[in-house]
Amino acid sequence: MDRLSLNQITTKNWTLPEAVAGCAEAGVGWIGLWRDKVAEVGVDRAAALLKEYGVKVSSLCRGGFFTGVTPEGATVDGIAQTKEAIEEAAKLGTDVLVLVVGGVAGNDLPGSRQRVADAVGELAPFAREHGVKLGLEPLHPMQCVDRSVLSTVDQAMDIAEEHPADSVGVVVDEFAVWWDPRIEAAIARANGRILGFHVCDQLVPLTDTLLGRALPGEGPIDHRGLRACVEAAGYTGPIEVEVFNAELWKRAGAEVLADVVTSYREHVA
Repeated sequence: MDRLSLNQITTKNWTLPEAVAGCAEAGVGWIGLWRDKVAEVGVDRAAALLKEYGVKVSSLCRGGFFTGVTPEGATVDGIAQTKEAIEEAAKLGTDVLVLVVGGVAGNDLPGSRQRVADAVGELAPFAREHGVKLGLEPLHPMQCVDRSVLSTVDQAMDIAEEHPADSVGVVVDEFAVWWDPRIEAAIARANGRILGFHVCDQLVPLTDTLLGRALPGEGPIDHRGLRACVEAAGYTGPIEVEVFNAELWKRAGAEVLADVVTSYREHVA
């Protein structure tokens, strides 16, 4: 249980102060932060709250969108925004920045993936100077158009392997990769480069490509099997419970966190 981390999106209706205090009260020693929640209070205040409550940051989400394509349709400067995120991660005391790399630009999927590789190459030295590792997070293929042109751990590793292992790695998100027939082999390939392990389940039937997640134990994913794979590949860090679910977000944060703890204990730990 000392590895359990609350990914902040799971209790989306909680402010950062509420989430940090809630984790401390529930005995959860880790939290995965989101930049929009940090921005509400400011980086310095967020860092002070974490220190006050003794809660550590497992990762900061997110940098990326190097293709310029976002779900909102806005054009962004992914490199500049990611540099800001790297600096925030360092100030918050985490060495892992999660990267969601962006969707397909101009109907050119190979070119979009090359833009991601080029951006990571440009950013890796900057991240290393700040003591931060870049965690490429592949997303499910149904999110390739608008969120991530990296759909598998293998695709993320093709980029990560161009850089030192202490600089660029991958984040294994169960919802995104559990379906992959090569997932066990891909995780083994990522030995020494896994920077995060995010757990949740998939709603059946799937109701939404983003929000169709559930707490561990409510769907088909073999959590302990995937956990065994990432541990065999050398990952012994925090395990984030990350659930995008509109119904869950309507509930009180303390109730959701209590269910997170129970589901983690029964199906993951």
